Amino acid sequence: MDARPRHPQSVLFACGLNSVRSPMAESLLHHMFPSTLYVRSAGVRKGEIDPFAVAVMAELGQDISRHKPQTFEELEDWEGFNFDLIITLSPEAHHKALELTRTSAAEVEYWPTPDPTDTEGSREQKLAAYREVCDGLLMRIRRRFGSVPRGAD
Repeated sequence: MDARPRHPQSVLFACGLNSVRSPMAESLLHHMFPSTLYVRSAGVRKGEIDPFAVAVMAELGQDISRHKPQTFEELEDWEGFNFDLIITLSPEAHHKALELTRTSAAEVEYWPTPDPTDTEGSREQKLAAYREVCDGLLMRIRRRFGSVPRGAD
């Protein structure tokens, strides 16, 4: 039997730079459960928020333009590192999360997610790659966390 809570109270998404994949995932999950889940994101290293990620999320009505990328260490310094679930989106983030959670009860899940920043081509081709990553994250989030909770029926 799986002892892992189906709906943890706090979730951290992590990737390499905290500039594309993890901020997208953070925003998607936060918008599904705005008052019932504490959601944050971090990176192994600190990047800059990616304008293509901002554009794709804006298409969904979600504004991540003010997201401030942060590292695991910065998150730990500012907020502590008390997450029920850490979802890693890149190999380097997965290794870092496993290293940081050796002595904690946090669950770590690895969701391999392509990095759309390597996409060559026109603006539209790049946006299509970012949309594909966003769609994949949304599908995984819905599968893992269920649908948006409804009011009392």
